[in-house]
Amino acid sequence: MASFYFNYDIDMAWCPGCGNFPIRETIISALNELNLDPTQVVFSSGIGQAAKMPQYIDSNYFNGLHGRGLSVASAISQVNPKLTVIAEGGDGDMYGEGGNHLIHNIRRNPNLVHIVHDNMVYGLTKGQAAPTSPIGLVTPTQIDGVYNEPINPMALALSLGATFVARGFSGDSVKTKELIKLAIQHKGYAIIDIFHPCVTYNKVNTFAWYKKNTYWLDENHDPKNKEAAMKLALDTERLACGVLYQNTDTADYFMRNPFYKGDDRPFYTKTRDLDAVQKLLD
Repeated sequence: MASFYFNYDIDMAWCPGCGNFPIRETIISALNELNLDPTQVVFSSGIGQAAKMPQYIDSNYFNGLHGRGLSVASAISQVNPKLTVIAEGGDGDMYGEGGNHLIHNIRRNPNLVHIVHDNMVYGLTKGQAAPTSPIGLVTPTQIDGVYNEPINPMALALSLGATFVARGFSGDSVKTKELIKLAIQHKGYAIIDIFHPCVTYNKVNTFAWYKKNTYWLDENHDPKNKEAAMKLALDTERLACGVLYQNTDTADYFMRNPFYKGDDRPFYTKTRDLDAVQKLLD
């Protein structure tokens, strides 16, 4: 296959220093190293600064309503299982407006990658608290500080049975790139929560804060151990990065659903013209 780069010259409407810039470069590097064809890769997003990402990568993309990026990605994956499908958005978009879609896509275990840019604040809509904002964070709309308990996306995903749960950091592109590559190669739903700073609206959880409060898992961690993964997810003092958990034994959506049968002929029913459907896919 020829070499594809997924990169093109375009103005990007992000603040200087935003963590979205290194995440973009990391994703492009991962796609290149996997030698993927841009015509066979689809990004889906909702609304937000992170949700602009698909417009800045030279591939197929769909931008929809706030919080709906994951549901559209799931539909795209089901229509054509041969595609590499990536749902992308911010913590507000994916865990707030899109929270219900998060829950039920984990149940379905579709074959897609879910990348969440986690800066603990809404960036596009001027800095109000997001579902991940820590208690006490002062924002333009929470002037006395946040008082709601923040969501724990890693613990939530694990408790619901997600088959690939990982956390990265925009300040370490090399290790985060490897997470993205592993997620793409995983059969089933794969979530990667990527910490990154919002340099304009979050003056607490800065680049330096993430550097101080995160660490990367080493070879001593067994990603097949769900109990150990949950213990890591529940530790909010020292935030573990890496693959917290991966289950390669659970059937994905296509294996569970009798409408599909294998990669060579993904649609299957006794009454359907299989050859005609396969021609559409090819």
